[in-house]
Amino acid sequence: MPDKYREAAEIIRNADALVICAGAGMGVDSGLPDFRGNEGFWKAYPPYAKKGLGFTDMATPEWFERDAAFAWGFYGHRLSLYRDTVPHEGFAVLNAWAHAARFGAYVFSSNVDGQFQKAGFVPERVVEVHGSIHWLQETGNRDGEVLPAADYHVEVDPETMRALPPLPHHPRSHTLLRPNILMFRDWEWNPTRVDAQIAGYEQWLRGLYGASIAVVECGAGSAVPTVRRHSEQLVSRYDARLIRINTREHDVPAGELSFDVGAREGLTGINAHVRR
Repeated sequence: MPDKYREAAEIIRNADALVICAGAGMGVDSGLPDFRGNEGFWKAYPPYAKKGLGFTDMATPEWFERDAAFAWGFYGHRLSLYRDTVPHEGFAVLNAWAHAARFGAYVFSSNVDGQFQKAGFVPERVVEVHGSIHWLQETGNRDGEVLPAADYHVEVDPETMRALPPLPHHPRSHTLLRPNILMFRDWEWNPTRVDAQIAGYEQWLRGLYGASIAVVECGAGSAVPTVRRHSEQLVSRYDARLIRINTREHDVPAGELSFDVGAREGLTGINAHVRR
């Protein structure tokens, strides 16, 4: 492991640009719940365990049609949780590396929690490929307006996990709002905001021809493989070097580096050698 940490530090120091790829495991060290598997979800949300409802059962747009208060109970609680969470030390490590790289860094994340922006990353350099809970859209209107959630506060009964009125509604159309998140079985998600993020990211990548790119992936598993696949595509398309940090699925393509530890431990461990 010491040799791997030193090698990873060398990759970071020599990189002209940094791509930070993050999955759900990135937030665990900040105290955010682990939704991988029903056991972890039910431990965080006992009321859903009693009903036998897993994460994939709750994270669907159907509830906003069937029972909006129940739908907003789930997302309202998560919105408050993410607002209150303090990003762990690993975020600051990544931000320091980003500032040191010649072309800076971009974040490519499947997380909807907004933790990178909260940790000081430039919002214009973050791709939230599955959307963000801090933005809202109209229900039943894929092409409608996307609004910031900052002015909305949802109170939730912790016993029933139902939201108390008033529920978030559009200020002009008075249509019920929902998070601008790509849910399961979701044909109504408005991708406008994410499409703009991806366009900026792709333009940045095109400007990196011939540059040395380090890809640091944290907590991205294969259950929802969007981030993991993207990391490996960068390796093959741009001859980038991959550093994968994952407690469960740390296998990597030949020649790349992996660490079977949590995000905070892996990042701070590498950073100790970067600083030397």
